[in-house]
Amino acid sequence: MKYIASRENAHFKALKKLCQSGRERRKTQRVLLDGMHLIESYVQHYGAPEEVVVSESGALLAQIARYLENNNGINAISILSDTLFDDLTTVETPSGIMAIVMQPRCAHRLNQEGDAILLDGIQDPGNLGSILRSAAAAGFRQLLLSVDCAQAWSPKTLRAAMGAHFQLDIHENCDLPAFLGGYRGQAILTALDATAELYSLDLKQPMAWIFGNEGQGVREEVAQSAQLRVRIPMPGATESLNVAAAAAICLFETVRQRR
Repeated sequence: MKYIASRENAHFKALKKLCQSGRERRKTQRVLLDGMHLIESYVQHYGAPEEVVVSESGALLAQIARYLENNNGINAISILSDTLFDDLTTVETPSGIMAIVMQPRCAHRLNQEGDAILLDGIQDPGNLGSILRSAAAAGFRQLLLSVDCAQAWSPKTLRAAMGAHFQLDIHENCDLPAFLGGYRGQAILTALDATAELYSLDLKQPMAWIFGNEGQGVREEVAQSAQLRVRIPMPGATESLNVAAAAAICLFETVRQRR
């Protein structure tokens, strides 16, 4: 266990770079988990993290103190002054604990016969994390993200997904039209101008749900590969739905029909 109080400390600089740089996370294949909930979710599926970083005040919290005391196979523990820890975290109220882990690999290869969720240019990490959380809750395991999606393993996306990452196969930088070209199920996208309504569909067969960019929607080359375009009925005066809300509605209508 080591204590760090200087911004000039080499290890602190490395931690800060990992926190702030998506390029650094991709290069090192390391992921930053902020908060006990994410850490416990990771441990449940993959075991002990490589390193745990706690603030001085965080180390005094009962839950964190118990976790450190039990050790749980942790290789390294760093205690940072509260000021340094606050420099690392991206939340207004610091959790007091973070963990560094290797980015989990997908447990399964792409499956062109089973259910899938395709995300085309989802830019907001909060939306992406919310969709991942809904996917895990609805039992959809396979997700494909286009090249221009937000980074799936960024701290903001991880926080929004609340541990859902560790229940999913998340394939980043995917060629969505190529996947759909060989897909054997039914590919469906939501569109405001579609004539078919969501609740009129038969959703019992394998399907690929396609959700697009918050402002531009699904790119034309992806849309052309979909067999169906559907709209979510909105009797109110709202023009459109947030993409994460639309995804949740579609996924849980699928769950309802299959039950």
